[in-house]
Amino acid sequence: MNQEASSQPILRVSELNVYYGESHILRNVDLGVRPGQMVCLIGRNGVGKTTLLKTIMGVLKPRSGHIVLQGQSIVGLPPDRRAKLGIGYVPQGREIIPRVTVKENLLLGLESGRAGKNKDIPPYIYELFPVLESMLWRMGGDLSGGQQQQLAIARALMGRPQLLVLDEPTEGIQPSIILEIEAAVRKIIETTGISVLLVEQHLHFVRQADWYYAMQKGGIVASGPTEELSKDVIQEFLAV
Repeated sequence: MNQEASSQPILRVSELNVYYGESHILRNVDLGVRPGQMVCLIGRNGVGKTTLLKTIMGVLKPRSGHIVLQGQSIVGLPPDRRAKLGIGYVPQGREIIPRVTVKENLLLGLESGRAGKNKDIPPYIYELFPVLESMLWRMGGDLSGGQQQQLAIARALMGRPQLLVLDEPTEGIQPSIILEIEAAVRKIIETTGISVLLVEQHLHFVRQADWYYAMQKGGIVASGPTEELSKDVIQEFLAV
């Protein structure tokens, strides 16, 4: 993991404001993710974390502000175009397709990303998530919650993203699988150089990140290296 990345951010969000109707949800949000860096967004429920991820992905439109990916403004681009430019997204709830096979779910990831004409599942997918190789012909809906989460992350990786965006990847998953997903995400960064932006409440996972941003009432109110996360910050932004 890169504790201090000197290169330019792969993603830069600045002065971002988002409304639901006339309700002001995101307030002048500034955030950056550097190449090969894992950044964690923390905060209690309802503070705007998922709204921020959906806005980065183009699911929601900002009232004002900037979203720049690899030096290119992506404000106004639809979600599929953002995926083609190199963002892989695993939403809260995973959203795998239950009535198609694991293999078909994986191959669908090729359609949304930058994988080009290669239609094979690369070996590193099975190295990251060995359970998937033995379940290629099972229906996605027959997998456990933890296995579905692994499938959702693998499907996002099939598109060869430069930035992987994960919304609460450990939600509702048993502790042993949480550790497997943590290890896989660390390995993704270390072996591929992909950057990761995630929303997470599980403290052990949060501490795997290089940098954190804490949200409150739609704004960023604290940030810094995760190694400097104090007990007070943890209590304020992660305690249930």
